[in-house]
This record gives sequence, C-alpha cells and structure tokens, in this order.
Amino acid sequence: MSDAPLPDGDSRKVARAIDALRRGWPVTCEDESGAVRILAIETADAETLARFDDETPADILIGAGRAETLKLANQLEAATPGAPVRVRRERWHDLPAAIAIADPAFDLQTPLKGPFRALPPLHAHASAAALKLARLANLLPALFVAEGPSEQAITPADIAAYDDPHELKIAARARLPVAAAEQAEIVAFRHSADAAEHVALLIGAPNGNPPLVRLHSECLTGDVLASLKCDCGPQLQGAMAAMAQEGWGILLYLRQEGRGIGLVNKLRAYALQDQGFDTVDANTRLGFAVDERDFGVAARMLDLLGQTEIRLLTNNPAKVAGLEAAGIAVRERVAHVHGENPHNTDYLATKRDRTGHQL
Repeated sequence: MSDAPLPDGDSRKVARAIDALRRGWPVTCEDESGAVRILAIETADAETLARFDDETPADILIGAGRAETLKLANQLEAATPGAPVRVRRERWHDLPAAIAIADPAFDLQTPLKGPFRALPPLHAHASAAALKLARLANLLPALFVAEGPSEQAITPADIAAYDDPHELKIAARARLPVAAAEQAEIVAFRHSADAAEHVALLIGAPNGNPPLVRLHSECLTGDVLASLKCDCGPQLQGAMAAMAQEGWGILLYLRQEGRGIGLVNKLRAYALQDQGFDTVDANTRLGFAVDERDFGVAARMLDLLGQTEIRLLTNNPAKVAGLEAAGIAVRERVAHVHGENPHNTDYLATKRDRTGHQL
C-alpha cells in the first residue's frame, strides 16, 4: 500500500464539529447548493433549542431507516439507512417529542405524536453529511435542522479527510507478555484527527509465513464483562490462543464498538433486541447501517507493520473484502467459531442468515 494524498478537506474542522455536537452545540454543514445548521437532538436542552429555533421552529432530520418506522420512507429508501429524511416540525414537537422521534428504544414507552410529514431535504448532500457527522460522534443520527450560513461549515470533503486511514500512525510500542503468549509486543496507533487509539498485539515472531491475523472490534460488554449476548470475549481469547499455537500472529484491536456505532448506541440496540428485533433491524431502526465499521483502518495498521500478506481468522467475508480492497492480500480465510451459548443463539443465526457469516 502507498500513501495517498488527502482529499481537499480539513479533518480538524470535523474533529471540532464532533466535539460541538457531543456538547450540545450547533454545527453547520454545506454542499454546492447551500448550508444547513444542525443541533443533535440527544445532546440538546430546552435552552439551546430555543436559541436554535429563532422565529421559526427547526425541522427534524433523521435517517431513512428510522423514517420507515414513522411511515415516511418506503422499503427502497430505507435500504440506505443513512439517507436523509426531513420531518416537518409541528408546534407540539417539543424536545421530549423530538427525543421520542429520534430514539426507537422509546417506541413502546412514549406514544409518538404524529401524524408526520416528510419534506424534501434541505440541501441533500449537506443533510447527508450532517447525519454522517452525528454517526462519527457516536450520536443518534437525529438532528434539528434549519437553513444556515456557510461560515465555518463542514463539507463532504472535510469528512472524507477525517475518515482517511492514511492519517493513522504508530504512536508507541512495548513488550507485553500476555497469558496466551509470553513473547508478545503491543503497538498503539493514533490518527491525527480521530481520538480513537487502535492497538495491535504481535504474538510470537515472523517465521517466513503470512501471519495469522484477527480483526477484533472492541466490545466492552463481551471482552471485559463476559457478556453472553455475543461471542466476542471467547473469540478474542481463542484468537490469541490460536496465534500462540502457530507461533506467529497479529491481533488488531479496533476501537469500533458495536460494529462502529459506539457503546451507547449498542446498548440502545440491545434494548431493541429485548423488544424482539434482531441485530440487523435494531441497527437500521436506530438509523445506522448494518455495519458501520471501516476495515481500511485495519489495512493501514497492517501496512505500517509491514504485513501485506496474511491469513485471516474470521467468519465474516466482509472483512476479507475490505482488507483486499485496501491492498492487503488475504491468502487464506481461517474459520473462527467460539462462544456459542443459549443466550446468543439468535444473534449467531442472524450473523449467518442476514450478514453472510460462514459459521
């Protein structure tokens, strides 16, 4: 892999905008047709919303996946959960009503105050960028939206620059004996804009063969708390054991909790699963894609470690495709089945039947 030039954008603006959204401050996004002001529904309060509304109440911007629940998108539109749908804000849509519109986990607790009316998105590309910005902030993709000025606005090019994995660099490395293998080294990676710090655990030593590699997305509930709702903890331990047995392997621990939607949103998805939805439908009802992860980050980590030919420990064909698209040659897919129990049977069946996992 070779370093590619950054898109014509400013990733620092995106980092500042993400911080602003998480703090409940307004942000502006623009495209070639104009600009929109946005305010994240879940971090807004009554005072900031009153200032944001000015004389005319701002409308509500949600993804098509959530809009389908409100009967504002057909199945074709909802197939792209992040597509912007603008909902007309009625006089009775105060902040609690907007929160109920934003978060489907409350659907059984809070009656929705409809009927709802969909309007054409304000500046479609800017609106799509606004929803993307909310997802990058690990917030629900649900925003108050209004026409806005273009000063200090975020553009799609800025977001592309923020997402660029080539900005990932090695920050530190050290010897780290672990229970599975005393000969191990940990390497930390840092992005110039994104605050997430990914790590690699190198087990054993190069032996002339492609290393056995595992892409493991962070899972606090499974890796640390031993949750039985998923198979993540056993897969993590099984991967390290397999690498130790082979004598040479690399575990990439990616800070992409909940398939990239973040811890809080993953718990919201859990609440929806308790209502009877599977993991796929839970993510899309929240307004996210089925899988929001970026495997280009993993490819960049491997490239920085000098490993562009690997054997991949996975049941997920999307990981193979994502790495190969980014220039990593996957010489073999090695099956990785661990941790089935009565609590995650439906979860594993959903991965097999709806996301193509080869269990």
